[in-house]
Amino acid sequence: MRAFVTGATGFVGSHVARLLHERGAHLRLLVRKGSRRDNLEGLRAELIEGDLTDAASLRKGMEGCGAVFHVAADYRLWIRDPKPMYAANVDGTVAVIEAAQAAGVRRTVYCSSVATLGFGYDRKSVTEDTPVHEADMIGHYKRSKYLAERKAVEMAARGAEVVIVNPSTPIGEQDIKPTPTGRIVLDFLLGNFPAYMETGMNLVDVRDVAHGHLLAFERGRRGERYILGGENLTLKQILDTLGELTGLPSPSMKVPHAVAMAFAAFDQTFNGYLRNREPRATVEEVRMGKKFMWVNSSKAERELGYTHSSAREALRRAAEWFVAHGYAPAYEAACPKA
Repeated sequence: MRAFVTGATGFVGSHVARLLHERGAHLRLLVRKGSRRDNLEGLRAELIEGDLTDAASLRKGMEGCGAVFHVAADYRLWIRDPKPMYAANVDGTVAVIEAAQAAGVRRTVYCSSVATLGFGYDRKSVTEDTPVHEADMIGHYKRSKYLAERKAVEMAARGAEVVIVNPSTPIGEQDIKPTPTGRIVLDFLLGNFPAYMETGMNLVDVRDVAHGHLLAFERGRRGERYILGGENLTLKQILDTLGELTGLPSPSMKVPHAVAMAFAAFDQTFNGYLRNREPRATVEEVRMGKKFMWVNSSKAERELGYTHSSAREALRRAAEWFVAHGYAPAYEAACPKA
């Protein structure tokens, strides 16, 4: 099979590309000019320079392909000018699906996010059927992914062969940026977690997410959404697990949301707007933190045969990768590896 992958230089996309490579696929990878290509090391692939708004590069990359995996996204929780984010996430998704249709691609798997789901404040796990509206989206990243997903669903209803996957919070190695998820692990390793906020998320091994993409291609139904999740955990549980794995102290002080909001507002103003640096915390992050982003993957398990592995093991690999690649100093684990 010849497969075209967007976002292969990034975290999730690199794992999707590597799994396809292991299964013998002939790879074409869309890469931006000047992008870091560390995650492509060892892959036999044809690199197509361009971006999601470059129709010519999309046509060239998809010619003769039977599969498209659209994983690329502008994933930032802080951005001064949101226009490029909407151009990449919304317009780019439409462009990829249209190009795949024109090229006669058998199927496109679009990587959305659980950010588009209808989370509440009751700590209940949500599914693909939980009601949600655009007004529920906090911040430009979530809103752009929600709008992109709506476009994908609409295009599938008109005949485009598209299946949508919604990964929860992926964790593991090769998070070179790092993503906001990887930043949690890295901040812990750097001692930047003096306290924690009462919140929760679903952690999933990035390798399971990659496998879920391939399952969606093989077994998914057109226009359907599939949550690719792992374990529902509180932030405190995640930090305690990292403490057990690394021997580093886990914070014991819980910060009220009001205090976290005040710090985020200051940090966003001082670092974000005045110094033009990415703030450590944003108002939108704290607002999102009031909702426990817990999910139920039973639909993917039932229809795709999806399974998930240990979040603890993924956290271990993530921490070891950050240390091995110079993001954080070495530590001496206080317990055997998971």
